[in-house]
Amino acid sequence: MSEDQSIHKLFPDLEPQLYDELMTHGTTRTVKAGTTMLAVGQPIRSTMLILEGVVKLYQEDEDGSEFFIYHIHPGQACAVSMVCSYKHEKSQVTAKALTDVTALTIPLEFMEKWLGEFKSWHSFVIRTYRARYDELLLTVNAIAFKNMDERLEFYLKRQVKELGRHVKLTHQDIADDLNSSREVISRLMKRMEKSGWIIIHRNSFEWTRD
Repeated sequence: MSEDQSIHKLFPDLEPQLYDELMTHGTTRTVKAGTTMLAVGQPIRSTMLILEGVVKLYQEDEDGSEFFIYHIHPGQACAVSMVCSYKHEKSQVTAKALTDVTALTIPLEFMEKWLGEFKSWHSFVIRTYRARYDELLLTVNAIAFKNMDERLEFYLKRQVKELGRHVKLTHQDIADDLNSSREVISRLMKRMEKSGWIIIHRNSFEWTRD
């Protein structure tokens, strides 16, 4: 599938002229898994539309502890870069390629221009904001009202829904995302394995419940 066909399939319902604008002014960027695509303090000069792969968005405190926010999948855009680029701000989060990723980057000036020219782009930006806001509310709810074993269950179900039943995450990765310790996560996951929820593999786990 050509890049043009891929964009049409992943981002439907855009005006024909907007597809032409995306192909003319967008730049395709391919990065390997583990690459930092957006760093804290980095000036936002573009937004990115994901064509292939999964991007992990998270915050990091002064001690290096990570807090998972959400994933960005093909057919989705980085809401944070949209907000920050519109306000000419610097990033307060980190975006890292969880898998090999191909993204279409859109320079700031075109994003602002298209908001006024294309109704479909305006609608896409609003839908992106709303979807990420809803995800953020789910995360806040899990932190505020659930204990760690409930948070872990919520987190694992979310990863399975987004990444499939076999998820390549270590106990340390999960602990970082939940701002917990590897020992706590390992203990809770072994308990879940005994209950028949998961099968633990080296550097991954498999979800076994419907």
